Amino acid sequence: MAEFKTENIRNIIILGHSQAGKTMLTEMLLYSGGSIPKSGSIAEKNTVSDYNEDEKERQASVSSSISHLHYNDVKVNIIDTPGFSDFQGEIEGCVKVVDAVILVVNATAGVEVGTESMIKLIKKRNLPCIVFIGKMDKEGADFNKCVESVKAKIKKGIAVVGYPIGSTSSFSGIADLLTKDGMDKLSGDEKSKAEELSNSLTEAVAESDDSLLEKYLDKGELSKEEVAGAFRVGVVTGKIIPVFAGSVTKNIGIKELIQAMVDFLPSPLDMPPVEAINASNNEPMQIEPKSDGAFAAQVFKTISDPYVGQISVFKIFQGKISGNTSVYNITRQSREKLSPLFALLGKEHKAQNTALAGDIIAVVKLKDTQTNDSLGEEKNPIRFPDINFPEPAISFSIKPKTRSDEDKIMTTLQKLSAEDPTFTNTRDAQTKELIASGMGELHINIMLNRMKQRYGVNVDMGTPKVAYKETVTSKGDSQYRHKKQTGGAGQFAEVWMRIEPLPRGTGFEFVDEVVGGAIPGPFVVSCEKGIKSAMDSGVLAGFPMIDVRAIVYDGKTHPVDSKDIAFQIASRHAFREAVNKSKPVILEPIMNVSIIIPDEYMGDITGSLNSRRGRIMGMEPGEGVQTIKAKVPLEEMYKYVNELKSITAGRGTYTMQFSHYEIVPSNLAQGIIDKAKKAKEEAK
Repeated sequence: MAEFKTENIRNIIILGHSQAGKTMLTEMLLYSGGSIPKSGSIAEKNTVSDYNEDEKERQASVSSSISHLHYNDVKVNIIDTPGFSDFQGEIEGCVKVVDAVILVVNATAGVEVGTESMIKLIKKRNLPCIVFIGKMDKEGADFNKCVESVKAKIKKGIAVVGYPIGSTSSFSGIADLLTKDGMDKLSGDEKSKAEELSNSLTEAVAESDDSLLEKYLDKGELSKEEVAGAFRVGVVTGKIIPVFAGSVTKNIGIKELIQAMVDFLPSPLDMPPVEAINASNNEPMQIEPKSDGAFAAQVFKTISDPYVGQISVFKIFQGKISGNTSVYNITRQSREKLSPLFALLGKEHKAQNTALAGDIIAVVKLKDTQTNDSLGEEKNPIRFPDINFPEPAISFSIKPKTRSDEDKIMTTLQKLSAEDPTFTNTRDAQTKELIASGMGELHINIMLNRMKQRYGVNVDMGTPKVAYKETVTSKGDSQYRHKKQTGGAGQFAEVWMRIEPLPRGTGFEFVDEVVGGAIPGPFVVSCEKGIKSAMDSGVLAGFPMIDVRAIVYDGKTHPVDSKDIAFQIASRHAFREAVNKSKPVILEPIMNVSIIIPDEYMGDITGSLNSRRGRIMGMEPGEGVQTIKAKVPLEEMYKYVNELKSITAGRGTYTMQFSHYEIVPSNLAQGIIDKAKKAKEEAK
């Protein structure tokens, strides 16, 4: 494949609600653009985008897929994305490297929940956009109603360009309101509506340019060339958002959409400079897509292919690159040898010898490189800010089913996390459980299913244990003598100890108040070691202890039998006896939770939080949404993502971070103690 100049590249992401028709639109774009000889279908499980087994099985996208088409010497890179909120991370990684959006809206449903969140993302990123209202041939399709629903959410800039000729079973073509082509095929109310929209379109174009507006007011019309030129500027700057109609199944409106993508959507040269950092001095800098500049790229996606290995997909922000050359990984400060370059067409690889600034390209088997890494030149190291992937919202404990699974599980988890940064895994230092975290229950299930299908690793899944702690709420005093004589050298130690509660978050404090050498200095150190080991397991349910001050103030020794181990044992027993006298309690982790919801769900969400022992700390109003700040016990947050989706019809999101530990209410503490004791007995 020949190289493409930067001005002849379009990088486009396709967004929309789940089942809106994104994958089939991508399929038809590739077919109409000549990239594939025949259009596949989701039902037949042979589309370019949904090539993973889990996508074929569910007949829905769960990963972003990259493909491309060539049209009039222009290369259009297309990224098809999932519509489920559980796979938001797939979108976040790709949005950073594209220059425009095709927002797909189902003509029978209008703006849906997923569409709303995508509109917010488009506004946040200030990305040029075309709205494609698909499924115009389906029963219940209503183009004008869809346009109004889009206007209500986007607010301004909406301009209908591709107006449908007919609807549902009579849908037969597209009238171009910009050039007036096809308007003669309209009649009656449809023709009147189209003429009204066409006039509004011309006025909107004229208003975007002062000189054109003056001419329009003088003459009452503009030439096609003047309208087209100003229209493109309006689209590139985000002032105009064109709307097109179409049908994938009838292959209507697809050619017009491709033409609009090439004519109106920006090339990388039309976009503002990209923020970066000069890694040699950590100074901020701006990068423009110059092909003669220092090579600078960022890996935004990693694909784990069971046959060819790891595929790294990157966007070239500056310079040019050829295959079989070396680059420098600025993030990890290591050199990488590139394999031949290729452009992706779903799972297929199309060889491309050279790639210039603005292009999206892929290579296989980079030894150190991961998603987010910056690639470039060692002499001119340019590092790009990390992609802000969303934090996982839900966690489960996982346990390998067999010894064979146990041997392979960590390597497999690393591959899956490299492919999807929103899927993380950790080993809980307290409970020793392996914890898998993701964006939702569906996300976790998909990833664990990939473990089984791709790598043959089977796991059992459960809810992870909360990392409870124990502490004391009053002072306590104890004395303990350890004496052991079984022939030969014996053991002797006597320790007098007080304990006191400390402020929450302080940890542990050891105080030596021994006077007169009652316990020699080395054995005082042994006392501290014994107390610390005792704190690993509290007296109520065996949870680690925190926020305790232990004071050793007296004791006795034996000239022969006193030794380190004896004072450790005596101190452990003395500490536990003192804890039992100090009103011990169980502590639970409390999380700072931030929940973003549409206004109409405020009452339901506050009620839900109250039922989960949450305390609402404040509210921040936004445009049609509320952000609720609350403190909620971690125990109550497991699987909350599912309840939030249910209450808000999938429109609510939340994030959480650890805040502090608090005492578990007495009515719940006994249940935790009983459960811990039962688990201990079963372990025995």
